Amino acid sequence: MLRNILAGQQEGDGLRLALIQPEIPQNVGAALRLCACLGVGVDLVGPFGFVLSDRRLRRAGMDYIELADTRRYSGWTAFAEATPARKLLLTTAGDRSLYGFAFRADDVVMVGSESAGAPECAHTAAAARLRLPMRAGARSFNVALAAALALGEALRQTGGLPDDGEERA
Repeated sequence: MLRNILAGQQEGDGLRLALIQPEIPQNVGAALRLCACLGVGVDLVGPFGFVLSDRRLRRAGMDYIELADTRRYSGWTAFAEATPARKLLLTTAGDRSLYGFAFRADDVVMVGSESAGAPECAHTAAAARLRLPMRAGARSFNVALAAALALGEALRQTGGLPDDGEERA
């Protein structure tokens, strides 16, 4: 697991999830598991609020982390320079719902840290700032849950959902 993450393995250039300055290893583990199951790449953009080899990351991601296409960047500049794809930011300050947005198969969906959200550079670089609809009085979704909703919608729109082999009626 950690060899893939630390070595920055690179496979495809399809839809990706970028975790910008994550602070909670369990959320990173959950996002890695989500992306491994969906076939979506993951970009881990530092600095990190924990030691990347933290056992809680391994526990949350379980053996699915071995399947994740991961890239690790020391910071925003390295990520931005290496990632020419269209960047979309999930943010409570978004100006449009992700459900009214047209995703492309090579988009990078970005989420910020759990406590501070995304840094200003991510807001500036985003081609679109998207929000998830919530009931009045709710502040925000957990970053892994927000990522699951956004990636599910992006994959649905682009025909990228994995085929589970079941016949459809």
